[in-house]
Amino acid sequence: MGYFVEVETDVKIYVEDVNPSSSKVIFFIHGWPASHKLFEYQFNVLPAMGYRCIGIDLRGFGQSDKPWDGYSYDRLADDIRCVVEALGLRSFVLVAHSVGGAIAIRYMARYQGYGVKKLVLLAAAAPSFTRRPNFPYGLEKADVNKLIDATYNNRPRMLQDLTYMFFYQNVGEPLADWFFQMNLQAAGYSTAAVLESLRDEVLFGDLPWIKVPTLILQGIHDEISKPPLAEALHEGIANSRLIWLYNSGHGLMWEQRNEVNDEISKFIDR
Repeated sequence: MGYFVEVETDVKIYVEDVNPSSSKVIFFIHGWPASHKLFEYQFNVLPAMGYRCIGIDLRGFGQSDKPWDGYSYDRLADDIRCVVEALGLRSFVLVAHSVGGAIAIRYMARYQGYGVKKLVLLAAAAPSFTRRPNFPYGLEKADVNKLIDATYNNRPRMLQDLTYMFFYQNVGEPLADWFFQMNLQAAGYSTAAVLESLRDEVLFGDLPWIKVPTLILQGIHDEISKPPLAEALHEGIANSRLIWLYNSGHGLMWEQRNEVNDEISKFIDR
C-alpha cells in the first residue's frame, strides 16, 4: 500500500506500508541517495514474519516531492515526526541506514525518541560523516566536495561510480543497474544538499538523548561510513550493541541480507 503524507505546505512524503494490519511496526529510513526501495530485501522477508514494514522516501528522493530546500537534519527529522503523527505510530522500531541513521539520531534527540521503542542503525553516517580536529575518522571534506561537484556536473557518472563504492561484493550488472536507476529518481539539487548536510552536521551532542535499546550493524569493508564511526556510536549510545558484518561494505542490507534480517528480528523480539 502506497500513499502520501503532507509534512508542510506543498510538500508530500511518499510512504510504502506493507502488512498494515500488524501491530509490530518497523519504520525504515533510507540512506543517500536512494529511496525506500533500498530495503526491498527486508520488505520481502519481515512482513511474512508478522511485522508491519513502513518505508518512506525522504523529501527530494524517490517518489516524494522535491522542494528546493529543507535538507538539514532538523527539517528531515521534522518530516519523520509528521509521518509518525499522521500514521498514529506508537511503540515502533526505527531502522535507518547511512544518512537515514543520522536523521534517526537527530529525531531521537529533537523529539526525545517520540514513539520509538528500539533503534537499529545500519552503517549510520554519524556522529560525524567527515573528519574533524577531534574526530580523525570518516571522509575528508574535500572528498565530499568532489561528490557535490560531480553531482552538479555529471550526476549519472557520479552515481555509477558510487555503485562500486557502495558494495563490497560483486553485485553483478542487473543489481548495479537497479541501484543506479533508484538513485536517479532523486533531484540533483536534493542529492547535493544532503551531501552538504553530511559534510557539515555533527551529532555528538545527540547521542546521550538515545535512551532506548540500540542495535548497530556495520560492514567492515564500508568505504562510505567508515567502521570507526560505528565504534564511536557504540561508545556514545548507552545500552547499544555493535555487530560487525565481515562480508559487507555499505550495502549490508543486500550483501548480508539474511544476517541483517535475522539480527533485526531477534533484536525486536528480545
